[in-house]
Amino acid sequence: MRIEPADNLDFLAGIPSESVQLVVTSPPYNLGKSYEQRSPIDTYIATQAAIIEEAARVLKPQGSICWQVGNYVDNGSIVPLDVILYDTFAKQNLQLRNRIVWHFGHGLHCSRRLSGRYETINWWTKTDDYTWNLDPIRVPSKYPGKRHFKGPNAGELSGNPKGKNPSDVWEIPNVKSNHPEKTIHPCQFPVELVERLVLSMSDPGDIVLDPYLGVGSTAVAAVKHGRVAYGCDTNEEYVEIALSRLEELEAGTLKTRPMGKPVYDPNLPRGGHAVGAKVA
Repeated sequence: MRIEPADNLDFLAGIPSESVQLVVTSPPYNLGKSYEQRSPIDTYIATQAAIIEEAARVLKPQGSICWQVGNYVDNGSIVPLDVILYDTFAKQNLQLRNRIVWHFGHGLHCSRRLSGRYETINWWTKTDDYTWNLDPIRVPSKYPGKRHFKGPNAGELSGNPKGKNPSDVWEIPNVKSNHPEKTIHPCQFPVELVERLVLSMSDPGDIVLDPYLGVGSTAVAAVKHGRVAYGCDTNEEYVEIALSRLEELEAGTLKTRPMGKPVYDPNLPRGGHAVGAKVA
């Protein structure tokens, strides 16, 4: 494990080329949050380009980069960051496999446009020979006992008994005040979001890197599943929290939202979970 307070470019420069299996990160959105300085959008893109170039350099040929972003907002007009960064990734000869939509139910309430309730994770690979483990992230089939009605497979199960391939829209609660993982970070993302990426795009023992570590959700998800966590952040307090969370994980006391737990719905009776849903 290598977790430390550092400038991300300096940190990345110390990592050997083609040694990292998975990069998962959520960079600042250039909104002027407490942990960032707002800058002209061209400057922001140039800064991101330098990080992306280094991330591509350290990535193994079988590796993946998952870049989680939302929208930059300028005087009420939104700019989708994954759209404006597309060419930056493409220039590194990376290939976009999925644009995963992370949907959540709570956030800022807008008055002059629809309230934003999603962000995106762009999954890029370095080559066509990339690591992909579907079984650990399968979700229950809608009709698990369904069988072929006719043809050569009549009577046999029509779906995979391990479950189905999840869609590219993931409904996972964001980390707000009542979330079990909440820390002082204002824009913390949930461990469950990273777990799906770690399980499907890496193997035990692989290095998982987050150059914008924050309070360590990526590191927690990586170590939780037997991977090696690398990460840095310029905010020393956030890094201390990340290290504390990893210590709690090792001690078995860290609280995280279980992967696959149904989302609470206050409009449903008794418990607020969908009918037939399995509650972790």
